[in-house]
Amino acid sequence: MTNKELSALVDHTLLKQTADWREIKKLCDEAIEYGTASVCIPPFFVKKAHDYVNGKMPICTVIGFPNGNATTACKVFETLDAIENGAEEIDMVINIGCLKAGEYDLVRDEIRQVKAAAGDLIVKVIIETCLLTEDEKIKMCAIVGEAGADFIKTSTGFSTGGATFDDIALFKKHVDARVRIKAAGGISTLDDARRFVELGAVRLGTSRIVKLLQDETPQGGY
Repeated sequence: MTNKELSALVDHTLLKQTADWREIKKLCDEAIEYGTASVCIPPFFVKKAHDYVNGKMPICTVIGFPNGNATTACKVFETLDAIENGAEEIDMVINIGCLKAGEYDLVRDEIRQVKAAAGDLIVKVIIETCLLTEDEKIKMCAIVGEAGADFIKTSTGFSTGGATFDDIALFKKHVDARVRIKAAGGISTLDDARRFVELGAVRLGTSRIVKLLQDETPQGGY
């Protein structure tokens, strides 16, 4: 896999609490230059970023982020608001407490409602693998497919860990063939990124890949 092919799988991401417009604008510029899949940014910046990129880069944003324990109605409203502002992809966090309590119908229905609000737009479901047992991860593989979402995603990057190779292999074994896989966090090298792709990830949630590509690319040579 070439660097350009790898870059095309990246959701170039900046979600830290201190992010300002200058940083978001730089993120957008880098994403356009390196041909990433999207920029993933906080909802507050979606409208401004959408207008700034002017169709050159899809805008992804996060819903119920990072803890996932907002009400379903709030998550649906966030989704509709984000789309109105120009978001083209939605990364939502599940209600982790409900999953752990065995309230699977609630978790499934919430994903289904967010997907209904998003319509044909891509919805990625963040399950926060670092907080789950293996059985809970397997259960979420089934629920994501049953709810009609497009992706299962490992992590927010705001908890105790990011994607692992074992998690991606587990997803690949248990998700419906229609559901795609996103590895987020835990990607520190280009070799790591390629390994996640080999295991089945088709999106990578990170800001590090572009930085690594910048470091190894001659000036103006990408």
